[in-house]
This record gives sequence, structure tokens and C-alpha cells, in this order.
Amino acid sequence: MPIPTGIRSSALKASKTLKNTANPTTDRPDFERKTSADRKAGVMDIFHHKEKRNSLVPNIGRSSSPAKGSPKNSPKLAPAKPAELVIDMESPPLVFYGNPSQSSGALLSGQLLLTVTDPEITLQTFEMFLIARVTFKKPVHKDCPNCASKDTELFKWKFLTEATKFKKGGHTFPFSYLLPGHIPATSHGGLGDIDYFLDCNALTTLSDTITVQRQLTVQRALQPTGDKVSIRVFPPTNLTARVILPSVIHPIGEFTISMSLTGIIDNSLRNIERRWRVRRMNWRIDEHTKIISAACSKHAQKIGGEGKGILHEEVRSLGGEDMKSGWKTDFGTQGGQIDHEFTVAIKPNSHPLCDVASPTGLEAWHNLVLEIIVAEEQTAVVGKKTAIPTGSARVLRMQFKLVVTERCGMGISWDEEMPPMYEDVPGSPPGYTKIEDFEGDLGSDEELERMD
Repeated sequence: MPIPTGIRSSALKASKTLKNTANPTTDRPDFERKTSADRKAGVMDIFHHKEKRNSLVPNIGRSSSPAKGSPKNSPKLAPAKPAELVIDMESPPLVFYGNPSQSSGALLSGQLLLTVTDPEITLQTFEMFLIARVTFKKPVHKDCPNCASKDTELFKWKFLTEATKFKKGGHTFPFSYLLPGHIPATSHGGLGDIDYFLDCNALTTLSDTITVQRQLTVQRALQPTGDKVSIRVFPPTNLTARVILPSVIHPIGEFTISMSLTGIIDNSLRNIERRWRVRRMNWRIDEHTKIISAACSKHAQKIGGEGKGILHEEVRSLGGEDMKSGWKTDFGTQGGQIDHEFTVAIKPNSHPLCDVASPTGLEAWHNLVLEIIVAEEQTAVVGKKTAIPTGSARVLRMQFKLVVTERCGMGISWDEEMPPMYEDVPGSPPGYTKIEDFEGDLGSDEELERMD
């Protein structure tokens, strides 16, 4: 039923009157009166709530880089040291000349530079060690650092005997040592390494540690002598090979090998001549390495006790070539002869080891392997140029020891170029004899001035 218009207007007026006359404090009993501080806190809660809600929205289309002007994460800086150590080498390259039993060693000398940055420091200890380190690439226990490497102290320098003060500035400490010639040279192979280090450390009274380490490269150079001549016989045939090769070779460079093969003709059968003809030749250089991996005291029981180790061996090729021509064949001489001269070199980037024999168990040596494939042929007429192959063939295999060493340069060791010692120099200054007055006749145009 529709409401009359007069009743509808009176109801609207009554509702407006109730809204205007209503008291919030009396009509809503749960209303709490808030102070200005409470209102501020409420506003902060609203902002904080909005930040939390916005953080849940995925960053779609936003850059992950920090906003412009925002502080960047600065790297962590280590605390400044009160001083700095630098090792300045003065000696020439450390080269052993000659075999380990004949070498006079190499002279190591330099200066230790101490630069103090604080106004003053006091050093309690100041020492430097010469260390020989052997690293095993295949240790007994792969996760044990004591099994992976072994350090040996060769010499120790003690620069201070008591606590000493040093002011700000530079201070020098000279050092020298004669490396014995029998120790192995620096070597880096596939089974192990031999390295030498200078390890210096200083301790202040405030427990600050100042350290420096420098790696040394020790080399061995053998002077070349006359060429070596090797003769190989291949029974039951009459073939004899004569090979001339150098006494030493170097990791970088080429060298020449001469070979002659005699006894290639066999005239033992009547009216039939048998002879050998070279079909192919090839050479290669093999590097043999072996090392004994020693165990630490903790893992010694894995290999049967202390003093034992595991032997590892490795053979790799440093270069080679297959030759199908280049030799000269002479069937006209007595017995016949084949001559060939070819060049041999270690291929680049192979990183060869020089020959070394270390008491720690690392050894390296090299061999030249030469193979010659010969085929037999025969002819019914002696001296005929053309012959018929018999189908018989042989492989002549030869192996020669090669000595790989560094270049010796001038080959002058430290004891040959050092000046004479004081006890070898005669007394000085030399004595002078008294000069008597001159007596004699002079020419008319010559005069002698007298000096007091």
C-alpha cells in the first residue's frame, strides 16, 4: 500500500531532527575519548599498516636497483697495519750450473724493507724462513692438507734478539744465503710440484702480525758437451743403425738428429740380391714422471705405517712426427746405406719438466723413441734398380735418453765471478824506493827541472 505524501515528509523531518540533536558521547557507550597523542599514534599505525600491506604486493615492473641517492653497500675494509714488509731481491736468477754432485749452488741475496706507518712500533720477534714445499697432486687423503703438501725449512734468519722500537719511516735488513747445489730445481708436473718460498713474519707487542711471502724460482742448467753417438744392431738381420744426437736439449728450441742405416743389402744367396727399403719413420719424445705420495702421521695407518707412501707414475708425449720421405738410399756401396737427418723439438705449450731427481720422491726423465718401418725386396740380377717386394717387413724401434735442461747462458756460476777475498789480496799501498839525483850529460836543447 503506498505511503501518503504528508506522512512521508513528516517522517523525514523527524529523522533529521534526531540526527541534529543526537549526542555521540551518550548515544554510543563504547566510544572512547582520545587525546592528541593518541590520535598521532593512530595515524602512525595506519601508515605502518599500509607499508606492511604494500610489501606483500609483488614488484611488477619495478627496478631491483637501489633508488637514486640511496646509500650503497660499501666493502668491508681490513684494519690498517702499523707497518708493511717488502722483499727486494738483489741477486741474479738462481741457477745451478752442473750436476747435483758437482754444482757449487746459487747465491741468494736481497733486502727486507720495513716501512712503519704508525709514529712508533715495537717489534717483539722478526724472522724469515726459506721453505721448500713439495705438493702432491694425488695425496693419500684428498681432504687432508698435511697429506697434500710437505714443508721443509732450509734456513732461518733472525733479525732481532730482543724487543726493538722502530720509528715511522723505512728500515732495511740485508740477508743472504748460499743455496746448496744438490737440492732439486723448481718443478711443476702433473703428479706434484716443488716450490721455494721466503716467508717473513714480525710480531709487535700489541699482537699485530706483519707478514710477507715471496716465491723463488730455482733452475738447473747443464752445459752441453760433445754429441752422443749410439749404435743399435737388429738381429737376425744385418741392419745396424748409427744415431748422433745432442747431449742436452732445451724446453724451447730445435735440435738436429742424424741417422744412418747400414747392412741393408744381403748377397748371401747366389744370383739373388735381397735388400731393405725404408717405407716410413716416426719419432716422439716421452716424458716419464713418478712421485711417492707420503702420508701424515694421522693417515699413515692407511698405507701400512709411517715412512711409507703410494707410488704414482705418468707418461706423456711432448711431441712427435710421422715422416714418409726425406732420407737418401744408396744401394751402390758395400752393404748399402740409408742416411737421414731431421729436426726434433718439444711442441709449444706442453710445459715440459726438466730432468729432476728429488729425495722427496719426485723424478722426471725423457726418452726419444725412434721407429723405422722397413720392407724387404729382392731382384734376380745383382745391382738392378728395380726389385720385387717379398711382403716381409720389420719395425726397428730405438729408444735414447734425452737430458732436458734450461739454457745455461754464459755458464758462469757465482764462485767464478765473485771478487777476490781480502786474504788473497797482497798488502797495500805498495812501497816506493828513493830516487837519487840524476847525474849525466844532457843535450844543449834539453833542461831538467829540479823538484823539491
